[in-house]
Amino acid sequence: MSRPAQDSDGEREEDSPAARARQQLEALLNKTMRIRMTDGRTLVGCFLCTDRDCNVILGSAQEFLKPSDSFSAGEPRVLGLAMVPGHHIVSIEVQRESLAGPPYL
Repeated sequence: MSRPAQDSDGEREEDSPAARARQQLEALLNKTMRIRMTDGRTLVGCFLCTDRDCNVILGSAQEFLKPSDSFSAGEPRVLGLAMVPGHHIVSIEVQRESLAGPPYL
């Protein structure tokens, strides 16, 4: 008979806060995210992964410059695969899947 896996604190793995946090992150995989950065830029792309330092990897990323820039009226810059350092992230929004309501949570 197998016993449920336990983490280092002796809690069952699926009930621990770390396991719940991991499940929440896994639910966000491949979702479109909008990340606002400390320098005013905004990146929009597909959430691929993160790490312990809160760095985020976006796939098919596009960069939008802050509104005060002279080129802000132009097209977004296509970056492709982008790594956003966690210490530069101001906010993260996840795009809704349904068309009803605002596009980001």
